[in-house]
Amino acid sequence: MFGKLYLIPTTLGDTEPLEVMPLSVKKVVEQIDYYIVENEKSARRFIKKISPKKSQPSLQLMLLDKYTEEIETRKYLDVCKEGINVGLLSEAGVPAVADPGASIVKLAHENNIKVVPLVGPSSILMAMMSSGMNGQNFAFNGYLPIDKADRKRAIKELEKLSKEKDQSQIFIETPYRNEKMFADLKVTLTPNTNLCIAVDITLPTEFIKTDSIQNWKKQTPDLHKKPAIFIIHK
Repeated sequence: MFGKLYLIPTTLGDTEPLEVMPLSVKKVVEQIDYYIVENEKSARRFIKKISPKKSQPSLQLMLLDKYTEEIETRKYLDVCKEGINVGLLSEAGVPAVADPGASIVKLAHENNIKVVPLVGPSSILMAMMSSGMNGQNFAFNGYLPIDKADRKRAIKELEKLSKEKDQSQIFIETPYRNEKMFADLKVTLTPNTNLCIAVDITLPTEFIKTDSIQNWKKQTPDLHKKPAIFIIHK
């Protein structure tokens, strides 16, 4: 029997894990010693927080970040063929969504290794749930271009797509560029287009609001260096 690949969610910030995810996640973490992680330090911190009694020296952590070679990652699931379960941890939220872990999940399917997704907070879905926009038809677009002119073109294209398809368009930005993104949205989108901004989801400072661009121009939400999700609907 092959071991399984468990997709283990983490918190979206400094919250108690069991406040935002079920006990089943704790039980799985307590049973697994092999993990694929994006950052060893934060992974160990999360594991210790959700399972304080778990032996840290027994953990085997395999690194998966933008510097990891594919030839190396292709060996990460070899232990599953020996009947050993492996956990895939994201830096924040759920693995493999806006996260490099998707390549590991693909590898598991290629090798007939069972993939087990666990319940946990997804900022993308939680923002969509809270937006009041079209939950029947939406698209996640990742990061928009950094160049100002290219970014404005991308914003207009997403607005056009939203109107044509009645489709809510979701995207994210690096936290320290949130304010520039907000400024560009206000001057690029039409006044009656709706914009949802969801900040610090699940944290005490959580802020989620949907309003028209016309009304957003009168507001100054605190977005600086905070994880944010943006959704537009024309």
